[in-house]
Amino acid sequence: MITQLNQKDEEIAKKMRKVFQESYAIEAELLKAKNFPPLKRTLSSYMEAETAFYGFHEGANLAAVMEVKEENDITHIQSLVVDPVFFRRGIASKLLKFLLENFDSKMFTVETGAANKPAIALYERFDFQITRKWMTDVGIEKVAMKRI
Repeated sequence: MITQLNQKDEEIAKKMRKVFQESYAIEAELLKAKNFPPLKRTLSSYMEAETAFYGFHEGANLAAVMEVKEENDITHIQSLVVDPVFFRRGIASKLLKFLLENFDSKMFTVETGAANKPAIALYERFDFQITRKWMTDVGIEKVAMKRI
């Protein structure tokens, strides 16, 4: 089940952060990143975020979280993470489908690591296209993708 999460609630924010940490640890390995900024995100930064968070629950477990920022006619996926325990169950696809069906935007955007082939394949299945590639200041090559 997908619900909007109240990140201002400390217990919910702790559960969200745990999912982010578990998922980003795997992504950092995939990207061969020694310095992966998302792993340094603090609990308070989740609680104070002005973005919206949506969670996918598998029973009593928070299995995945999507962070979204809406601005004008653009919805940007800040993050979409799945707890590794729940990998390969189609949860990320369910979150993306939810987003595309429930947000009335002219454009959807996302960024991910260029070496994160599973994420790129996921977004491409939902008609996102790579619009640019660049190297970050921490040495991670990224791609920007959009869907119109």
